[in-house]
Amino acid sequence: MHFLEFVKGSFRIWTSGGKGYWSWLAFLGMCVMVGAFGYAEQLQRGLVTTSMRDPVSWGFYIGNFTFLVGVAAAAVVLVIPAYIYHWKPIKEIVIIGELLAVSAVIMCLLFVAVDIGRPDRFWHLIPGIGHLNFPSSILAWDVLVLNGYAVLNLVVVTYLLYCAFVKREASASFVTPLILMSIPFAVSIHTVTAFVYNGLPARPFWNSAILAPRFLASAFCSGPAIILVLLQLLKKYTRLEIKNEAIWKIAELMAYAMFINLFLLGAEIFREYYSGTHHLLFFEYLFTGIDGKTALVPYAWFSVFASVAAFLIFLIPATRKNPVTLNLGALLIYAGVYIEKGIALVIPGFTPSTLGEIYEYSPSPVEIKVAVGVFGIGFLIFTLMLKVALPLMLGEFDIDQPVPARARDRAKPAPAAAG
Repeated sequence: MHFLEFVKGSFRIWTSGGKGYWSWLAFLGMCVMVGAFGYAEQLQRGLVTTSMRDPVSWGFYIGNFTFLVGVAAAAVVLVIPAYIYHWKPIKEIVIIGELLAVSAVIMCLLFVAVDIGRPDRFWHLIPGIGHLNFPSSILAWDVLVLNGYAVLNLVVVTYLLYCAFVKREASASFVTPLILMSIPFAVSIHTVTAFVYNGLPARPFWNSAILAPRFLASAFCSGPAIILVLLQLLKKYTRLEIKNEAIWKIAELMAYAMFINLFLLGAEIFREYYSGTHHLLFFEYLFTGIDGKTALVPYAWFSVFASVAAFLIFLIPATRKNPVTLNLGALLIYAGVYIEKGIALVIPGFTPSTLGEIYEYSPSPVEIKVAVGVFGIGFLIFTLMLKVALPLMLGEFDIDQPVPARARDRAKPAPAAAG
């Protein structure tokens, strides 16, 4: 009964808001429409509308998928200090990281879905009707851990928010095991994604034992970078109390993760350049180009520069605690890891191809439209979840006031004019 009131109240919150809220929703709706038109064209003409070809069969979609898996896993950076060490400043805001994880996993699954060339054959993967090829297929493991992680976070978030609505203390015996279970799941989603690349022995660029640790290290700095900026926006434009100690602690953890990420990247580069085997070709294509094919070189060096600069900013306490340099560092981390996990990871793994061919891939307009649509859906889901979570966290929406204050104000008739 109370849950029905919770749902009705949430719907009222979604349908109330100022010009800024509706403009943002309209923008996201436009992004979704762009993506829908792009995907309709891809469905009609096939994957030939993308720039993916036989030499490079994974591209922009899988690059975004890989990056967003890291964003989803980043919730661990908040969950561990909040629930393992019971650090109060982060425990008060951990729910925001879990909301981000849910929307990021949904975007991951959508990117995999649009990468399927024949979506009408998806039913072949459904157990009982078709074959998921579990446990032999790494992709099957990826599907299971991603969906499991999404369900875990969704259940925890919904339960905590509903408890806030009915003004009841959350049951530790129910929620704590789920939260603790989400930690190995968060590690698993990025580890299994790394194994999807790692398990291809014909692709030497990915066939490295430290690929999974590199994935985790980059995830624990790129995902929190988004959370850092988001927390500052919420602190500035809402009444939500976010302590500086929480922001600085997240930034400090990111500095450690960024150091490990750069160290592992350096170890990979040393191994290839010092040993000088023919596997060096892939790094040469990435950092210097081969036979005038230099499309990735500017991206690769910008990624390295951005990551090093961000590490220095987050390493020094004075710049880590300065809002201007803090945000600059967060944006640099985001840009550096986005390129590293997208362009600089997927494309060199295929280039040169096993036949020695160099096909310089860049996303087609259709791929960009579809990606815009997927990001639009993800941000829309996150916006709607946050729109409900905020009044619950602020105590403006509960069982005693099932009609949120702002929605109630808008429902009131305008006062009659004097005289």
